Amino acid sequence: MTAIARWCFGHRWLVLAAWIVATLASLAIASSVGSEYTGDLRIPHTDSFAASALLHRTEPKRPSDTEQVVIAVARGSVRDPAVRARTDALLARLARLAHVVEVRSPYAAGDASQIAASGRVAFAEVTFGSSSSEIPGSEARRFDAIVTGAGRRTVQFQASGDIAESGNPSSASTSLPIGFVAAGIVLLVVFGTLPATLLPLLTAAASLGMGVAFVGLLSNVMEMASFASQLALLIGLGVGVDYALFIVTRYRQGRLRGLGAEAAVVQAIDTSGRAVLFAGATVCIAMLGMLALGVSFLYGVGLAAAITVAFTVLAALTLLPSLLALFGEHTLRRRDRRAIAEGRLALSDESPGWLRWTRILQRRPTAFAAASIALMLVIAMPFSSMRLGSADAGSDAPSTTTYKAYELLARGFGAGYNGPLELVAAVASPAQRAAFRTAAAAAARNPDVARTTAPQFLPGGPDRTEVAVTSLYPKGSPEAISTANLLSALRTRILPAAGRRTTLRIFVDGETAAFTDVATVVSRKLPLLVGVVVAVSFLLLTAVFRSLAIPLTAAAMNLLSTGASLGVVTAIFQFGWLRGLFGVTSTGPIESFLPVLLFPILFGLSMDYEVFLVARIHEEWHRRRCTRDAVAHGLAATGRTINAAAAIMVLVFAAFVLGGQRVIELFGIGLSGAVLLDAVIVRSVIVPTVMLALGEANWQLPRALGRVIPHLRVEGSRLEAAPAGATVTPGPAPGTAQ
Repeated sequence: MTAIARWCFGHRWLVLAAWIVATLASLAIASSVGSEYTGDLRIPHTDSFAASALLHRTEPKRPSDTEQVVIAVARGSVRDPAVRARTDALLARLARLAHVVEVRSPYAAGDASQIAASGRVAFAEVTFGSSSSEIPGSEARRFDAIVTGAGRRTVQFQASGDIAESGNPSSASTSLPIGFVAAGIVLLVVFGTLPATLLPLLTAAASLGMGVAFVGLLSNVMEMASFASQLALLIGLGVGVDYALFIVTRYRQGRLRGLGAEAAVVQAIDTSGRAVLFAGATVCIAMLGMLALGVSFLYGVGLAAAITVAFTVLAALTLLPSLLALFGEHTLRRRDRRAIAEGRLALSDESPGWLRWTRILQRRPTAFAAASIALMLVIAMPFSSMRLGSADAGSDAPSTTTYKAYELLARGFGAGYNGPLELVAAVASPAQRAAFRTAAAAAARNPDVARTTAPQFLPGGPDRTEVAVTSLYPKGSPEAISTANLLSALRTRILPAAGRRTTLRIFVDGETAAFTDVATVVSRKLPLLVGVVVAVSFLLLTAVFRSLAIPLTAAAMNLLSTGASLGVVTAIFQFGWLRGLFGVTSTGPIESFLPVLLFPILFGLSMDYEVFLVARIHEEWHRRRCTRDAVAHGLAATGRTINAAAAIMVLVFAAFVLGGQRVIELFGIGLSGAVLLDAVIVRSVIVPTVMLALGEANWQLPRALGRVIPHLRVEGSRLEAAPAGATVTPGPAPGTAQ
């Protein structure tokens, strides 16, 4: 680590130029190649996947995305000549859009199935020749603008579908700048100088540029969910600024103790840099743990986050030292530079306030630990009632066209029209044809079914097998419990009974079916993910701290933080508690993949603070050989910095909640809540008190394990003594962020 720091310090211009060229080149290449994200989250070997594969056999070259244009009038009928003329003009204009291959009017061939019985709501179908992930955001927004702009006082037009959803006004383009500004404000308060504020932001920006470019390129060669890049940005910005914050803080502390610029950089990288390396490795390991699940669409999400975090670590260990070599002197306040020039130095990096807090904890560590753990368990309680599924367009912001289209379709055709189920089967004989008709009729008699379409038998490929299809419209919305119950009844009772005599296998597809399958698979595999991530992280921390107690405590506390975060998400998004405070417009089930994605992210981020805190305590223990003093001085030296880092993460994650995608809102609330609870309760109270209660047992490792597990040093070299003749000021270093 010291060799890397010295080389980057001495070759500052070369390192800076290499990062600039690499970032610009990777962004240019990614822009020219483009990306290929997917919104299809179906999992192989599930019911919905099999149904989708059968449908694809009927039309292997069929267009990729069909949107609905909803027409509604407050009075009269959509069949009125004036309304029809305006609708025809709109559809003709949409037919001329670049990717549109077919437009189906509600007035065509006298087919009344696209006109509601009331006559006041109808819909047209606009089919695009590309999937929603391939349609540029500018074209999606233009599609929405053309549709909604065609309305007048007497008639309104709204758009529904994946492309319409991607064209909704979103904070995706503004969340990142808001996150940078929020982080900058906290950094300015902590450091007090503009250069010290800018260095972490510049480092994070460079690493995010590289990360996003590589993630975009990777999406062309592997399946990657449409929200992967935004989630990677959210995580990368938070950890990138935090990692740089810890290193810049340690550099400033070294300078205020009288170290030269190069020596301060080397020491910062040798201590905080090591902690950054181990913390980043833990985050990457946690994210890559999703590869053990065997769920293809999660591979891309895990790799995207791991790649972005890896670039933030690389930037913190290489780009940041070069920037400190160029601007390091200006990271100090003017009065601090004056104090250094006059030889008035400070030996301690500790905050008096945090030192007083540790003394309070030392009086009754067990009581503080028990009360704090009980509080976290209470916050986690709603998690036990979490209902997994998928929120529909009714959860979009009320101002969006997709929300308005959802409401109009529900008013005209019923809530279930927004998420029909499809019964699909491969039919090879007249008996199976009859069995499929029987199954469709039995499904139609279910009290939760509003209507069904007549069965269709489509050519199914060269083997002359037909594919039978019928659409089924539930009475409830896609996210309603009644729809989930209907799906369960179809799969477990109604459809198996109809096909029993003919070996006919009928599959169910549709939005509710697909997300139910995802929820089933990921819930079954979540224990495997938890086991893999906890085991690998345990081994890494054991090698770093040469202890069994510290890794066990870290694993338990990180699981506690994750549970509390999922409890917060459930309370806000499912139960609706305090939802107005967070701008959540409606409640519903939690996205089925959230727990399996949120766990490794939260585990990794929580481990960041664990490593930074315990690494400094470990360093103090090596110096003092007394756990009680090591905990007190370690927390006093890092408490303010950890909470400043947590404040940055909370603000960055909260910035992504401002009116964006529901998935990102879920992650934003979950991550910001977890970081806040982790920093304020877990790292500031529970971990110190547990370590105080364990005493010297924190540092014990059986000899047999000690011989097998490698020793990864995190404490760095011993601190240099103050220069001879300097005046050492006890207490906190002036102007230092502790």
